[in-house]
Amino acid sequence: MEGVGWILTVIIGGIAGWLAEKIMKAEHGLLLNIILGVVGAVVLNAILFAVMGATFGGIIGQLVVAVIGACLLIWLYRLIRGGR
Repeated sequence: MEGVGWILTVIIGGIAGWLAEKIMKAEHGLLLNIILGVVGAVVLNAILFAVMGATFGGIIGQLVVAVIGACLLIWLYRLIRGGR
């Protein structure tokens, strides 16, 4: 995540993963929520940077990016796995 420290990254990742879990009606544990939030943010930040040349800054911007990225990862997992 751009411009935030490691501790804030874990906190934002956990919140984003939890929100994505609720939006996508999935059940994960705390650790997987954090991983989904952080990896989702990294993936979507890379996509946004490649397409737009920039990404959203600040804590709220990164939270939005992380939630959308985590939802994208859950969707891709379900698409590959053939789940609900």
